[in-house]
Amino acid sequence: MTLRVDFASQDYFRSPGIAIEKLRALGPVVEVHFPIVGKVWTTTTQALADQVLKDTETFTIRKDDGTVAGLQWWMPGIVRTLANSMLSMDDPDHKRLRDIVDEAFRRRAVLDMEPHIQAMGDELADELFADGSPADLVERYARKLPLSVICELLGLPLADRPKFITWAAGFTRFTGALGFLAMIPNILAMKRYIERHLETVRQQGGEGLIAEIVRVEKDGGQISRDEIVSMVFLLLFAGHETTTHLISGSVHELLKNQDLRDWLEEDWSRVDLAVEEFLRFITPVQFTKPRFVRKDVELGGVRLRKGEKIMPMLAAANMDPQANPHPERLDLQRKPNRHIAFGTGIHFCLGHQLARIEGRCALKSLLRRWPELTLAVDESEVTWRRRPGLKAIDHLPVAVSLGKPHQVVRGAGGRGAARPI
Repeated sequence: MTLRVDFASQDYFRSPGIAIEKLRALGPVVEVHFPIVGKVWTTTTQALADQVLKDTETFTIRKDDGTVAGLQWWMPGIVRTLANSMLSMDDPDHKRLRDIVDEAFRRRAVLDMEPHIQAMGDELADELFADGSPADLVERYARKLPLSVICELLGLPLADRPKFITWAAGFTRFTGALGFLAMIPNILAMKRYIERHLETVRQQGGEGLIAEIVRVEKDGGQISRDEIVSMVFLLLFAGHETTTHLISGSVHELLKNQDLRDWLEEDWSRVDLAVEEFLRFITPVQFTKPRFVRKDVELGGVRLRKGEKIMPMLAAANMDPQANPHPERLDLQRKPNRHIAFGTGIHFCLGHQLARIEGRCALKSLLRRWPELTLAVDESEVTWRRRPGLKAIDHLPVAVSLGKPHQVVRGAGGRGAARPI
């Protein structure tokens, strides 16, 4: 039996644990209908999600003829071109492309960026209510910080940030084939932009990771022009979109839970623990990319046939009581925290360190600057984008409950105390 669960409904996003428990009650591996992908197996436990993601001999993103799981015959060529990224490749091609950019995302390189990211967060927090109150935290803060960071890292002009915001918004508002096709103009515009920028860098040089990739190309590195476009597209989009929804989702939970917020604000050294729990509890990326089953295999007591598709559910893995006791509870002190919000195996998220730093910097900058921040609408009015597989708050109107902003007095190490202006 193929289950039809609306993974893009408001009921699901508001309380995903309810739907996940129903799925898990049917077994560790169940067949569901997922928009665009169609009929696909999914996992409901962390152990099986982990197994599928690590077993590249049995589960593959591409068939031997190059067919990518999840791509459909009716999708325009531009989609197939941009799908030609490391995210949609198995080894050795995945490793070939990942090695080109891996150094920029290594722990030491990213940690060196933290003071600058914190300063960017402080500046954006200062500007949150520049156009009045209430303000939409998603567009004015949660999206701007990671987008600004990835633009600097890639070497893209910050002045073009509004274009990226418009394009990204179009990528996260579809639930089926018609909505998918409606976003093609945004994809084409973004592809043209990237191609123009790459050509400028080839002719005039530049700074940032894009310039490094172009130098690899010029030095005879194993990367094609289409692969460069796909890589820049992936790094720009994946490099900020999911972190946007981690930040907005984290703030939403803290504004709903004053006790948790008080606990965090008492000691900001606790923020690392908090971010790990937000990653688990929110799980911005709810599913992995689909994979083909290479050969007949038994998984979780279910017989999977060669050629069928499977798409591990990260949200279910992170809500698995066998991995994390009382997973329905948002526990900012949870330790150990066995989430796989960044996936696992060869496709473990390249930007996991950067996302963690952006998450903690975003919370510190925002709540130190605006300690009286509050939701400006009733909780029931908060909605999520109808995009299956991505948990993304649409708008999050916020205000300052006492009507007075607070100025942060910053001392050594960037710590500060708030005082009324």
